[in-house]
Amino acid sequence: MKLLSGISNYVSAARGQIGRRRLSRRWQRLQSMGMRIGRNVWLPSSTWIDTSYCFLISVGDNCGFGEECHILAHDAQMDEFLDAARVGRVTIHESCHIGARCVILPGVDIGPRTIVGAGSIVSKSLPPDTVCAGSPARVICTLDEYLAKHRARMASSPSFPYTVEMSSDDRAKMARAVAERDGYITGGHSAELRGEGGTPRTPLA
Repeated sequence: MKLLSGISNYVSAARGQIGRRRLSRRWQRLQSMGMRIGRNVWLPSSTWIDTSYCFLISVGDNCGFGEECHILAHDAQMDEFLDAARVGRVTIHESCHIGARCVILPGVDIGPRTIVGAGSIVSKSLPPDTVCAGSPARVICTLDEYLAKHRARMASSPSFPYTVEMSSDDRAKMARAVAERDGYITGGHSAELRGEGGTPRTPLA
């Protein structure tokens, strides 16, 4: 049993290393094609990038994307009728966090420190220091209001220290604790900055 567990752990680690190498090569390829990708950026392999015009796309430092986002720099829906397609820059400034399955359309500027809720469609530029969501995405509240709400909730909610691998006991404890209300995992971002997190990011230098 221990032998099988050891083999399984080895295979899992090897797959993780291969996946990280592939992801790094993808980032390098996009950059070689003209896309700007800043430092400490989480850009998953599931993020669809408009490679034909990726030189029009810029992602600032410390940004993160949920799974299956789309970033488009051109719109060819009118091509049959006008024999023309629209192209536009997409600028995602530093410290933006884009939720899973968001669609970012050409010609938009997402201001620094903006959070975009999962499933949103960004068809117009969004201001800095805001939380936005919807189709089309619009301002829901300021970033300060959003953070203040969560700080207040953290004071009375269950919390758990970040760990890359949770034991079965820790998983059971968390499941019991969040059965009736949400909790928080603390220290994950600090671990990422120390290189101890489970999310591959672009280099800091």
